[in-house]
Formats: sequence, structure tokens, C-alpha cells
Amino acid sequence: MSSETTNLVIPELIVGLGNPEAKYDKTRHNIGFEVVDLLARTWQFSWSPNGRFHGLFAEGIVGSGNKVRLLKPLTYMNRSGQAVRAVTDWYKLSPESVLIIYDDMDLSLGKLRMRLSGSAGGHNGMKSIISHLGTEKFSRLRLGIGKSDGKTETISHVLGKFAPDEAAIVSDVLDLSLKVVEMSLKEGIAKTMSLYNNRSATTASQAQD
Repeated sequence: MSSETTNLVIPELIVGLGNPEAKYDKTRHNIGFEVVDLLARTWQFSWSPNGRFHGLFAEGIVGSGNKVRLLKPLTYMNRSGQAVRAVTDWYKLSPESVLIIYDDMDLSLGKLRMRLSGSAGGHNGMKSIISHLGTEKFSRLRLGIGKSDGKTETISHVLGKFAPDEAAIVSDVLDLSLKVVEMSLKEGIAKTMSLYNNRSATTASQAQD
């Protein structure tokens, strides 16, 4: 029992990845921003610009007493690690206490995957964070955005907005992401992975639940 308690990983800093500027709002690459915005609204946290942290920052107590910090780096995606490192240094947080939420083309829309560690997988924001933290040992929640249909270049696909017929699935995956994060705060990352990594936030799968 003691070893389980020792290995329990509870997020203390939750980071949503995206790009600043209104033109990037609601794009596939900014779905990490959307999740932490939902967390802030649900928990009634207030965002404040923080120059030291190179982003928008919020903090408060969740549930039965978890102190949680939220961050939206405003450095642009490929320099996200600068903001994450600034927060971890200031609060003396270990990399293991960080949860990064971001988009993943290798997962279809509606799918999500949580992991305790791993490579960047070609994601520039994750490359930057791994470089600045000096380790891959931090948690991440990957949200599927699907691959390009072949007619659209990858960059245009990633920086494009979701199609109208994808809106319902996007809404579902945001709601599911909220449940995943709240579960990780109560039960830890490992147990949350076992419960949610095979779930899909499509309207069809939810109807079957």
C-alpha cells in the first residue's frame, strides 16, 4: 500500500498548449487551450497575464483541497517550454507534477490518451517542454484531431478550425477531458489512464455508455 501511495502522481500544474492571437482561436492546434479554459470556468479560477510565466496563469483549490495551477503559454507553440519551466522553477515543482494537454494528429477526433511520460511525437510544443525540463518524465493528455484528408497540407490542417459537423464531437471530448483531469486529481494519473484510455468521446460511444 505504501508503494502505491509513493508512486501516486497527482498533477499540480496543468498546461494547455496553443498559440496566442485571435486567428488561432478554436483551431485544432489550440484544443489544449480550450480544455484549460473549460477547467478554469468549471473551477471558477480567474486568468491573469503573468509576465514572469510568459502566459496566462490561474490557481486555486479543487475538490477536497488540491492546490492546482493552470497555465496557457503565450510564447507560441514552439517555445512553450520557456513558460512551463518558469512556473516549475518559481514554485519548485517537479516535472512529474506537470500535466500537459495538447493536440495529436495520430489519434482520431474524439480519442484521447493519458500517459505518465513519453517522447514528443513530432509535436513542437512538446519538444520545447522536454528540452526546457530536461526530461520526458511528465504526464500528458493527448487529444486526437485526426490526420489531414490528403487534400490539405498538414500545417493548414493543424492550424485550421474544426468543421461544423465535428462540433458535437469536440464538445464531447472537452467534457470528457474535464472528467479525466478531475479523476487524475482524485485518484492519480495511473488509475485515470486505466479507466479512460480506451474511451472515445464520440456521440455514438457516449450513447452506448
